[in-house]
Order: sequence, then structure tokens, then C-alpha cells
Amino acid sequence: MGTILAMQTSKTRHQFYLPDALSAKLDALAEKPGTSKTAILSEALSAWLERGALSDLDERFGPRLDRQSRVSERIEQKLDMLTEVVGVFVQYQLTLVAHQPPFSPETQKLGRERYQALLDRAGQQAARRRNAPPQDLTKETI
Repeated sequence: MGTILAMQTSKTRHQFYLPDALSAKLDALAEKPGTSKTAILSEALSAWLERGALSDLDERFGPRLDRQSRVSERIEQKLDMLTEVVGVFVQYQLTLVAHQPPFSPETQKLGRERYQALLDRAGQQAARRRNAPPQDLTKETI
């Protein structure tokens, strides 16, 4: 008596129905050399399932990215506001000093010293802020 050995495979058989139009498209794709209906359907199903994994990533990281975008937009708005304020201030200052006589050499030297002191102070403030604990940027302050 002979024994019948079952062939083991790492694939599971599935049976399902396709609409006629879709079945015709699958047949046309499978006619190309080196392709099969199984390979086409396996790749298509894998791609579809991977897209589902991508939407899972969107669900997990989407709210965080949205929050970061809102924070970034607020920072950009504040920076735009500060730029406008500085521009208006400079225009105002230039208007005030437009008709003044030229400065004497001593006054120019004093102005350079005061400007350097301003830059030094700003550098110290910036260094202090870099070493300070981080602030909560999610709160609106303007």
C-alpha cells in the first residue's frame, strides 16, 4: 500500500469572488510572463495593509505634529510682530534725529561704547535664557 504525503506549504488557500470587470483586469495582468494572479493579489493586499499601518502612525503622531505646527505658527506670528515693532521704532528714531547736527567725535565714541554695552547685555541675556529651564511654548502670550 502506498502512502499519500501531503505537501506542506507556507501559504493558505483562500476562495473569494471578484466582479467580472476586476477579474478581467486581473487576468490581463497575469498574462505577462513571470506574473501570477497569486503574486498580484498578494502584493496588492500587502500594499493595502501597509497603508492601514501608515494611518495608524497618523493617528499616533498626528496630534503631536498638529500641536507642534500650532506652536510654530504662534512663534512665527510673534516674530513677525516683533519685526514690525522694531521697524516702526527704527523709523521713528531716524525721523527724530534727521535734522540734528552731526555728532562730535566724543559723542560718536560714547555712542559706540553704549552700543557695545547694549550688545554685551543682549548676549548675556541670551546666554542666560539658553541655560534656563525650558518654557511651555504651548500657551498663548500675545
